[in-house]
Amino acid sequence: MTRQSISWSGDLPPLIVGLAIALAVVGLVLLVWELRHSRSRTPLVAASGILATLLMLTAVLRPMRVKASVTHVGPKVVVLVDRSVSMALPGDGTPRWQVARKALADLREASRDARFIVRGFGVGRASDYDPASDDQAKDQPHSDLVAALDSLAGSTEEMPAAIVVISDGRLDRPGPGTTGAQLASELGSWTIPIHTIAVAHRDPADASIRRVDAAGAAVAHQPLALRITVGCAGGLTCETIPVRVWELAESGPPALLASGTATIVDGTGTVELPITLDRAGKRVVKVELDAPVGDEIPDNDRRFLTFDVTRDRVRVLHVAGRPSYDVRALRMWLKSDASLDVVAFFILRSLTDDVNASTDDLALIKFPVDELFSEHLSSFDAVVLQDFDAVPYGLSSYLDNLAQYVQRGGGLIMVGGENAFASGGYAGTPLEPVLPIALPRSGEPGIVDLGPFVPAYSDAGREAPVLSPLRALLGDDLPTMNGTNVLGDPHPGTVVLWQHPTRRTASGAPMPVLALGESGNGRAVALSVDDAHQLAFSEFALRTSGRAYGALWDGLLGWLMRDPRYEPARVEVVGTCRADAPVTLAFRSSLGVSGATELQLAPLGSSAPAQTIHPATSAGKSVDVQLPALAPGGYAVTLKIGSGPSTRQDFACERGGDEWADSRPDPKRLEAIARSTGGRALSASDAREVPLPSAIEIASERQTSPVLPAWLWTLVASVALGAHWIARRKSGLY
Repeated sequence: MTRQSISWSGDLPPLIVGLAIALAVVGLVLLVWELRHSRSRTPLVAASGILATLLMLTAVLRPMRVKASVTHVGPKVVVLVDRSVSMALPGDGTPRWQVARKALADLREASRDARFIVRGFGVGRASDYDPASDDQAKDQPHSDLVAALDSLAGSTEEMPAAIVVISDGRLDRPGPGTTGAQLASELGSWTIPIHTIAVAHRDPADASIRRVDAAGAAVAHQPLALRITVGCAGGLTCETIPVRVWELAESGPPALLASGTATIVDGTGTVELPITLDRAGKRVVKVELDAPVGDEIPDNDRRFLTFDVTRDRVRVLHVAGRPSYDVRALRMWLKSDASLDVVAFFILRSLTDDVNASTDDLALIKFPVDELFSEHLSSFDAVVLQDFDAVPYGLSSYLDNLAQYVQRGGGLIMVGGENAFASGGYAGTPLEPVLPIALPRSGEPGIVDLGPFVPAYSDAGREAPVLSPLRALLGDDLPTMNGTNVLGDPHPGTVVLWQHPTRRTASGAPMPVLALGESGNGRAVALSVDDAHQLAFSEFALRTSGRAYGALWDGLLGWLMRDPRYEPARVEVVGTCRADAPVTLAFRSSLGVSGATELQLAPLGSSAPAQTIHPATSAGKSVDVQLPALAPGGYAVTLKIGSGPSTRQDFACERGGDEWADSRPDPKRLEAIARSTGGRALSASDAREVPLPSAIEIASERQTSPVLPAWLWTLVASVALGAHWIARRKSGLY
């Protein structure tokens, strides 16, 4: 746009301009005074005097024509749109993200001159926002407005003239109840107004699990108190709401941990439920309520939570059939580790033994097989059966319990001896399928081989982290073993670490000596020899001062307990798992572990088949794997690299998570934000009324030219001054 105007000569200092105007004013004042006190008050004298004074002033200032090209620059306005998943909840008639999109369009339409910079906020810095993307409008697990404002304040770009926040008010920061000085401190030192637009005001009719708080850390075998807060809003009729807590496992239905009833008073109620998680590691727990009729949002009636269960001490049940050097060495090692809580039984008396003594005089009690393997079995993290015969001590009838214990996440180690494996009556029992290997039947010849041999490492054994500490001490050397139990072919998925140098299984493969396997949620180890004490007490053991024995058992028990040191890889979910959205898994394989990678994803507590993925890997480097969108629930991801053992990680996936726990919008929080910064709080329907600054005029090009030449102004002023002098003389003024 071109604009024309008149200005004074640009070569005159402001002081000269002011002085000239002042002298002209003084001259006019004197002329008026003179005429008022004179008897000759002719209009001609007055007019000529005024004209002469003005022309003299003009001759000094020399007016110029100014021609300028003017550009209007609209104010920079940053619009922050809430991208949290709470924006997918019902709003005032339509989902909140759709209301936000309409409000943004109205705001742009009403202020066409403004330079709008639209950003989304959720987790961390404000990010690009595409109003046309339905998924991007509600893809963040949190809504952190403070972090978004901080990222704007730290930018080197032009600062905005105003900020507009479009949200439902359900913010993580500033949190509920933040007002006054605390609110101003969180929002930062902004000197520009922050206007807010609320996309929802109505509370949905909804009963939900608002919070689940745990009193302390989750420790295996120890009660954990959960405080569950239940909310009821939107006019829903709630008096008492039943609440249940389940643990999800890969095999079998969910296990009920606790149940109770929450009494609703003024829209909220709490119930405390103690639960006990018996297995360490990542455990997925489902908390659910029975919502009353009319509940609009059923997805927040249940929460899927991941608990990282730790161990105070690893509780081990060690059962040995007879005293031996191998039994003594293992018991000494177990007792020497302060992190282990060991319950040990050495069986010297069977159920049929008659000791010819009264109960009062009896020193050797019967083996408490019923109490151990029915009542207290779940309290142990691992069970070690060493050279133990199942038949004479009544264990045969409890082998199904022991198999289920492994399937549910327990650990089992069977150590060889003349009464172990097939010799101990375990062939063909319910326990055999959970062992890593098949067993020959007890009637078959050659179920024990008494010939000495030196176990050989398999390819998987050389790479497996579980034997890395042992190989660091001995390399590939192992002591001579005086005999072994005869084992069959490994079960599918079993990893053989040591194998017999000469014996073969029925399939022709080398016979396993040390094998690892998984069954359901648990793990099992099979060690076919009872001479592992040679690593601790022998001429061979002098090379390492007996440390090799501890290295072996520390690795085996650590792998059984899923110690990260002995896992071939580490797997974790990047961020949080949100249902119906892609999920990223990050895994890192240990150095030395190589081979094809297979990743299996299985739903917990469901009979649905597992998904198999074959991602590309690189030893020792982190790799991200993109999973498809998942339904709400718990999942187990199992990673197997090459022929080595697998790694498992459980995780929970929710549709709304914390953002849907309380579905009520919070427009009052938006009002407090606007009020503390001098902004205005509006509803989405009034988005056009947001008070934005006016556009700024910028002259991009300026041209000047004199109205008349300077000499002509001087000539005209001189003529006018002379005419005034003549008029004064004729009127009698001097």
